[in-house]
Amino acid sequence: MSREQLEGHLQLFAELGVTGVRREHAWRARGEPSAVSSPAASAPAQSTPPPGPPSPAAESRTPDPGTRLPALVSAAGTLEQLRVEIGPDCRRCKLHTLGRTQVVFGVGNPDADLMFVGEAPGGDEDLQGEPFVGRAGQLLTKIIEAIGLTRSQVYIANVIKCRPPGNRNPEPDEVEQCEPFLFRQIDGIKPKVIVALGKFAAQSLLRSNEPITRIRGREYKYRDAILMPTYHPAYLLRNPSAKRDVWEDMKRVREILNA
Repeated sequence: MSREQLEGHLQLFAELGVTGVRREHAWRARGEPSAVSSPAASAPAQSTPPPGPPSPAAESRTPDPGTRLPALVSAAGTLEQLRVEIGPDCRRCKLHTLGRTQVVFGVGNPDADLMFVGEAPGGDEDLQGEPFVGRAGQLLTKIIEAIGLTRSQVYIANVIKCRPPGNRNPEPDEVEQCEPFLFRQIDGIKPKVIVALGKFAAQSLLRSNEPITRIRGREYKYRDAILMPTYHPAYLLRNPSAKRDVWEDMKRVREILNA
């Protein structure tokens, strides 16, 4: 890492309020997920409050995320099979006619305990074929590193896998065609924690219209995982003061993973 990169990381950590980074092997190595270690496992219909004083999360109800959907073409059980099934030139929705360059499937460790879900690919992602590689993605990488992990240890995907024109929000028919593939990614990876990045991803996964400012930092039982909405890295680039909120969310994520 160059001096400039190191200074950038230290500046981010200062903005987040990070006072130290754990480096011991036991934390950085992936452990086996526990079906009963998470408090939310015993209350599937209710969100799980964090330790300490009661928080608004204790009062929220878990929206129905929908039943697990059957395979669209086959019972493919691996991410690579799913990637092949989707194909490099998916034409299931209208986005293939609206200027997208390629399908952006997802990237990371297929056995990850931690999964990030964003909205849709942007311009950089559309060109490179990998989610979160632009400025927002670089910030996400630093946030991941701030909790002692690397991009290669987590999994990153989006609600839809093709770039909408002008980076607009995905439309309902586009989500309808692509969302089942995300569900199958989640079910194949079986993460312990899912972090929904931003309003659209959180509302789509939770079937909720609540604003991200209200649901951010809450914990929900979701497809055998704990789902936590937080602000999108792109929002943090526009609103640096929100980085501390995200850091609080990520510290809680770290606690759940380390339980």
